[in-house]
Amino acid sequence: MSDNVRKVIYMALFIALSYLGANIKMLSPTGTVALDSMPGFLAALVIGPVSGAFCAFLGHIFTSLLSGFPLTFPLHLLIGVEMGIFAYIFGKVYKKNSLIGDAVCILLNGIIAPASFIPLKGFGIPFFLAMVLPLLFASFINIILADLVFRGLKKLSGDKNVF
Repeated sequence: MSDNVRKVIYMALFIALSYLGANIKMLSPTGTVALDSMPGFLAALVIGPVSGAFCAFLGHIFTSLLSGFPLTFPLHLLIGVEMGIFAYIFGKVYKKNSLIGDAVCILLNGIIAPASFIPLKGFGIPFFLAMVLPLLFASFINIILADLVFRGLKKLSGDKNVF
């Protein structure tokens, strides 16, 4: 099987897992905090940062769609782009230092993402305060799960290239 075919198959798997994760919601004011990004973070480690970014973007879009786009479609596109950027950064930083990769991405997703709404009319500090704890918790769960699964896959593969 060619590497391109293999990559497409793995992308399909991670995108499907993102959809499943989008159905596992965590308590939040918007209803759009879920386990949708774990497959994107894992894809960033297994397939590469660009693939992980695409998967994380779709994961948020799935969650938003299933929740009825409560913050409007354009704002959820913005959040999806943020998720993609965070997954890309995670894939790059994790390869150099896994602990720093985990910490940076938890902070980006849990603090920087809701802080990006502070300057927007109608959101501000109240929105940030309402979202920061749910997002920090969900970020921790999504990223640590991706890290643990990746470590398990590496162990199973004898520390060679996982896929």
